[in-house]
Amino acid sequence: MALTRREFMAATAAGAVSACAWAAGIRGSGGPAGAPSRAAPAPAAPGATDRPRPMKLLLLGGTAYLGPELVEAARARGHEVTLFNRGKTRPGLFPELEKLHGDRDGQLDALRGRRWDVVLDTSGYVPRIVRRSAELLAPWVERYVFVSSISVYAEEARAPLSEGSPLAVAPDPASEDVRAHYGALKALCEQAAEAAMPGRVLAIRPGLIVGPGDPTDRFTYWPVRFARGGEVLAPGDGADPAQVVDVRDLASFMVSAAERRLAGTMNAVGPATPLLLRDFLEACRVPGVDAQLTWVDAPFLEQQQVAPWSDLPVWVPRSEAFAQVSCAPALAAGLAFRPVADTARDTLAWWRAEPEERRGKLRAGLTPEREAEVLAAFTASRRRRGGR
Repeated sequence: MALTRREFMAATAAGAVSACAWAAGIRGSGGPAGAPSRAAPAPAAPGATDRPRPMKLLLLGGTAYLGPELVEAARARGHEVTLFNRGKTRPGLFPELEKLHGDRDGQLDALRGRRWDVVLDTSGYVPRIVRRSAELLAPWVERYVFVSSISVYAEEARAPLSEGSPLAVAPDPASEDVRAHYGALKALCEQAAEAAMPGRVLAIRPGLIVGPGDPTDRFTYWPVRFARGGEVLAPGDGADPAQVVDVRDLASFMVSAAERRLAGTMNAVGPATPLLLRDFLEACRVPGVDAQLTWVDAPFLEQQQVAPWSDLPVWVPRSEAFAQVSCAPALAAGLAFRPVADTARDTLAWWRAEPEERRGKLRAGLTPEREAEVLAAFTASRRRRGGR
């Protein structure tokens, strides 16, 4: 089944913008995520057990998904955190922290003349806006850690994708349409930050960020589906690759990288060794719940207009390079991953504690009715073919 890079980036952009933009001064859709999960700490990076010199960190955003996990990881290491955002989303979160209010698109006065050791930018989508923030802060900070995305890679890039793979380019360099040019704009954001602070920027390119609090449900779909039990539609033949990164592991690595003043570019997606979709799904099983996998081949799913990633999250056919990303530099720098089963368990526990209204409908994946419809059609097709 063909999943074009454009389709992948469109789905990624929709999730990313909905999840984070409302907390950073870019007007997207979506609602607040849950509070940070402390169910299980992130695996320690090499040297992370040593008590570091306390730092002053500036977090641009800080109220959506990755932001709260960064706050918790930083405070656990003894660092002082200041939040900069519009003060409109979850304003009561972290009442003990210093909060500076403004808007990244032109209202940065609260940042002028202040000194921090490291900036953590989780909310940069438009190069002009990232450039403005980085240029203003350049004289006053040592390092700038920018959260980018593996969507920066060009459609024609070949597997395995590495930090040196070709980057996406927007047809119109002046465009600020994040949904249309998410990956290309993220690449330009990286360049804007580096131009403002040469040699002092670390651009981290995560893959699918998963775990408790995920407002997109792109990972949550699977443990929730297994918790329901019964016949589960599994896409392909199980041999496609699966790559995710737990939000808590990403936050821990970012804080560790800030402590060590790392610079450059690093992919951040796991696990450390290749994971097949069949093993990923097994890790999402819920103990004590009877669920049977039915593997449905990709051509049949295409006939049924069931798409990888958007309709069946995490699934990307192995013919596509953006499911095969190398993160060797980050691994060498200490990025560590918890087992997928632990992420699935914690995500399901978070989901079950969410309000009934939130749990009424998943924001990603097939509805139960649509899944049953496709499974019934697949069973009928096999019978017509004599069970083959």
